[in-house]
Amino acid sequence: MNGTFGERLRALRLEKGIGQVALAKQLDVGKSIISLWELGQCEPTLSKLVAIAKFFQVSIDYLAGLRDD
Repeated sequence: MNGTFGERLRALRLEKGIGQVALAKQLDVGKSIISLWELGQCEPTLSKLVAIAKFFQVSIDYLAGLRDD
């Protein structure tokens, strides 16, 4: 299994073609939070993790690096 949460989040965001600001608006967080998540300097709350999984249509297990699909 490859990739940290931050790496996976960044890859999903780029794959979808949206910037940090647009993702921040979708998740109702500040742009700096997206940056901190992607850099691995902090982690989202469970409710934000659920929102991220729903937005990108992936599992929380995938985001956490427990699964690759």
